[in-house]
Formats: sequence, structure tokens, C-alpha cells
Amino acid sequence: MAAEVKLTFKDFKSDQEVRWCAGCGDHAILNSVQKAMAEMGIPKEKFAVIAGIGCSSRFPYYMNTYGFHTIHGRGAAIASGVKVANPDLSVWVVNGDGDGLAIGGNHFIHLNRRNIDLNLLLFNNEIYGLTKGQYSPTTKEGTKTKSSPFGTIEQPFNPGELVLGAQGNYFARSIDVNMKLTQEILIDAEQHKGTSIVEILQNCVIFSDGVHGFYTDKENKLNRQIVLRHGEKMIFGKDNDKGLILDGLKLKIVTVGENGITEDDILTHDAHEESPFLHWMLISMKGPDFPIALGVIRSVNATVYEQKLNAQIVDVKAKSSIKNVNDLLHSGSIWEV
Repeated sequence: MAAEVKLTFKDFKSDQEVRWCAGCGDHAILNSVQKAMAEMGIPKEKFAVIAGIGCSSRFPYYMNTYGFHTIHGRGAAIASGVKVANPDLSVWVVNGDGDGLAIGGNHFIHLNRRNIDLNLLLFNNEIYGLTKGQYSPTTKEGTKTKSSPFGTIEQPFNPGELVLGAQGNYFARSIDVNMKLTQEILIDAEQHKGTSIVEILQNCVIFSDGVHGFYTDKENKLNRQIVLRHGEKMIFGKDNDKGLILDGLKLKIVTVGENGITEDDILTHDAHEESPFLHWMLISMKGPDFPIALGVIRSVNATVYEQKLNAQIVDVKAKSSIKNVNDLLHSGSIWEV
């Protein structure tokens, strides 16, 4: 039945006026999500988009699907309940870096630990946009903001490292302006069974304009980004001649054709490797010494929460002497008045 569903991105556009600032990266992400969902072969009524509070959390209003605009930081928790109660739904959580990793940080790590089969999009612009420019858990140390006028002295989170630390099985990263890559990742995330975390580097034109400019600069982006795909060599660069190898316990950039290096020497990406060792190194790469890793970095199969829960329910029901409400009312300590 799913294969017969023929939708276009227009089917996912709501009648609400999109009220993000002109030039905001959220516009491109919204477009990417709508186009990706149209390609998933899933009936529109099977989608549910859940959000917390923040600029990104306006998302449910702009999607012609079921949705829920919840409270600050609680999108992942409420979405967990939605999925467990309705396992046939395709559930999507939309978070900002503040909403998802500050007040919602506890729910973020436990969502990964539980491995509930839903998808979380983390819009990372390294700032609180809706509340007018305070630093967030991902703001780079030293950044001057409304709440750190002399520069923040805090070490920022790397969302992917949090996923691995919480025993997460799926992490991918994209950039708002690369809509084709974002769509590719979103379709893959939906096909993955378990919690899928997709970090999308997003630009806030008002309070953190150009925050990801080092990686998106048109002249240099091919040398500063590496798109990873499972089973393919970790090669990048304007001339497609740079690659990653292991030098002891560290990653090293080499040039194919120099010092006897051939393409065979370059690491092959294995997103399905259970050990997070190499995935952690790829997630942690940053400029200027390394390119930033994009694409599906980790995708490991594991039993999902709903499977364990349903199996437990079946087991308990089979062993229980209580088969109906009448049995329940006459069980335990009872008395007549």
C-alpha cells in the first residue's frame, strides 16, 4: 500500500504563512523535509511532527501533517509517548540547539538510550534565536552574545558526541543550504529502525549570521567539507584528491598521489560498525585542521524500545491470571460491605 502513495512536496505545505526571517536557514530545511517526506511512500496521515519552543519549533504549523507544538525542551519526551502509543506513525521531532540540548538535554540523552523509533532534527545555529541572541550549549567558546558580552567561557557541546555518549545508534549531519544532502539523509533516517538524530547546521541571519561560514564559503567548501557515505572512500577536496587515513590512533589528511599514497590507502566509511571509536573521531573533526563530516556517520541496528515493550506485554499477559476487568476487580485483597 505504501508504494502506491503518490505525493509531492506541495501536499505537505500547510495554509499557514511562514513567519521566519527572510534568509533564515529554516526555510531551506522546511523545503527539504517536505520534499523528502513526499518520497518516502508513507501516507500523509501517518506523519506526526512534534516540536518544543523556539524558532524551529514553529515547524508543525507549516507542515500539512498531524503535529503538536509542545513546551520548552519537552518535544522528545512527548514524541516518545506518541510513538510508543502509535507505533505505526512516522514521528519527527524538531529541536533547536537550545531547546534540545539545554532544557531538553535530559530528554535528548534518554531518547538515544532507549532507542525509540523516531527521528529528531536538531537545528544548530549556535544561538538562542527566538529569545534574541543568548548563547546556547553549542555556542563556540569566546563568542560575544547578549548573555556573554565579554565572550562565553563555556565549552560547547558537540551533539554527535552526546549521541555516542548516550549509546545512540544513528547520527547524521547536514547543512541547511545543501538541500539535496539533507533530503538524502532524512529518507535514510526514516528507514533506520531506532532513534535517528540528524544535526542540521543552520544559519540565523539575525543573531549568528555566518556562524557556519567557514564550511559553507563557496570558494573553499569542497576543501572544508567531507560527505561520508557507507562503503565509499573518505575522499574530499576541490580536486577530489584529499583523503583520511589512520595515523596510529588519530585521523590524518593525505593527498592521493603524494608520498606513495593511493586511493586504496584511504579509509572506507563503515557507518554500520558497532564500535563508536572511528565514528567519534569523524564527528569531532572541525576546521581549520580538518573538514567537517557530513552525511550518515553512524547507523547501527539494535532492538528498538517498542519491540521490547510489546514483547514484555505479550509475556506478562500470557502468564497473568487476570484476563479481564472482572478478574482485576476480584484480585488482591477484596472485601464486601
